[in-house]
Amino acid sequence: MTHRVVLVTGPARSGKSEWAETLAQKTGKPLVYVATARRDPTDPEWSDRIERHRQRRGGEWTTLEVPIELAASLQQATPGSCWLVDSLGTWVTNCLDLDEASWSEVRTRLLASLADLPEIELIFVAEEVGWGVIPAYPVGRLFRDRLGSLVRDLGAIADPVYLVVAGRAVNLARWGVPLGPTPTLDRPS
Repeated sequence: MTHRVVLVTGPARSGKSEWAETLAQKTGKPLVYVATARRDPTDPEWSDRIERHRQRRGGEWTTLEVPIELAASLQQATPGSCWLVDSLGTWVTNCLDLDEASWSEVRTRLLASLADLPEIELIFVAEEVGWGVIPAYPVGRLFRDRLGSLVRDLGAIADPVYLVVAGRAVNLARWGVPLGPTPTLDRPS
């Protein structure tokens, strides 16, 4: 790879997006923010969150709204830029309607696309899931499994990998021992 992949993960409201934005700004490269959230005009609280994120970033960012076709959008990256994808949890949520075969294809396409990127900095923000109780509903377990596996696979590719908790960032690539990609699991029927 002639580019760098960075993963920033952590629980909700930990500061992971702010840390990722700080890392991106420190590159000194043209900044592209890939927003995976879908705007919903019937949800004013969600719209307010999106606006607060936009205001915090400031005007030097180009923003792309990419709710599904993440791999295709990354292929449009220009050399010498820094792309920040926020967030993988929202992207996985947008893909929950996909059956397992379709999800596997979309996920594989995203991971494979990382090998073909031009010389860029690429930062992914992802929520950590599975630190609490097992979700009571099938869609919650599906979300947890899909996002957890994707984050693990990106963690095997990315360097550095940051865990942000309570407003503090720890470089797991420096202190942790890599386990490698997610093993293939047989899903219960």
